[in-house]
Amino acid sequence: MSRAEALERYRSLPLPSTSEEAWRFTDLSGFDPDAFVANGHVPGTVPRTWPKGLVDIESAAFATVTESGIEIERAPQGITFELLGEHELLGKLVGADEKFAAHNAAEWKHGLLIHVPKGVVLEQPVYVRIANSAEQGALFWRMLVIAERESRFSVIEEYDSASPDLVGYSNAVVELHVEQAAKVEYVSVQNLSLGTWHFGSHHARVGRDAELDWVTAGFGTKSGKVRIQNDLAGEGATSRVTGAYFADRSQHLDYDTFQEHIAPNTTSDFAFKGALRDTASVVWRGMIKVEKDAQRTNAYQENRNLLLSDQAHADSIPGLEIEANDVRCTHGATIGQVDREQLFYLMARGLPRGEAERLIVRGFFTDLLSRIELEPVREALGAALEARIPHG
Repeated sequence: MSRAEALERYRSLPLPSTSEEAWRFTDLSGFDPDAFVANGHVPGTVPRTWPKGLVDIESAAFATVTESGIEIERAPQGITFELLGEHELLGKLVGADEKFAAHNAAEWKHGLLIHVPKGVVLEQPVYVRIANSAEQGALFWRMLVIAERESRFSVIEEYDSASPDLVGYSNAVVELHVEQAAKVEYVSVQNLSLGTWHFGSHHARVGRDAELDWVTAGFGTKSGKVRIQNDLAGEGATSRVTGAYFADRSQHLDYDTFQEHIAPNTTSDFAFKGALRDTASVVWRGMIKVEKDAQRTNAYQENRNLLLSDQAHADSIPGLEIEANDVRCTHGATIGQVDREQLFYLMARGLPRGEAERLIVRGFFTDLLSRIELEPVREALGAALEARIPHG
């Protein structure tokens, strides 16, 4: 689809409303994506200094992305880490079938191609920082990742804002192709300002005997929706997705996850946990779909929410669509308040309420964080989750 066709598609689609099932708990009233200045039209250069990111890790390749462009600081020999242009796989997983994906397909100007050849193993991750830097700016970001057969590497992307008060619009599309017997660790951390609307479509296709270990974390934004889809397309494919989030004030987070088992003997494991304070709200909608030829599927999904205030609210909506008869598919969802007895016990021993809540949050996320293989990422996300609890 051409950019002109994508733009026409975007313009023809109405802004999603709560009358649609997928948007029932996410109200976009008052949001106008056309009111923001698109990237590529924002004057200036990539800023040289930024607040320190959440994840501090030695990387093999590093790039910074803003509305003004992409600056690639380093890239190892033997792989492709370069500006994204026309590519035969571009748009194969995320097209223009919904409004925000269509907007991205029409307007993106800054994208990155990461292509790791057959058998190449990177000891250090490649790192991309995507930063909204312009007030009332719109940043359309696109990344295409190709892992050839038997390659192994890690990709970390972090979404950030130049200031905590910045108002903006972030629209991201990421496509990951994990070919036969390859292993990819993909980490996506969202820490945008509380004035930024964020919409993301992340879609992976996992081939025969390949493995995808995916970590997603959400701390910032005003509102929006993040779509996460894994296609287990080759026999023996494995996908594990670990999601952690923390929302406070009046934030609203929306995660829409989809596990599609296409080939036999495939495994998927989705686990999402979140904590909410103040009047924050979150919705998680998960679907496991097993095609008729995907016999011996093993699929699991869970969502657990910890409410740290009486006004916080969470909605969990798991779903199953199974066409095969030899499968194992399970799911679970819980929403609960802080255990008052635990809180009383800790405070009775002299801990301030904030410190007591911090310990409870740490315990709540412990098993989830243990799923993260990259130690610096595991430690950084644990610290970021605890830091959201006020002192006192």
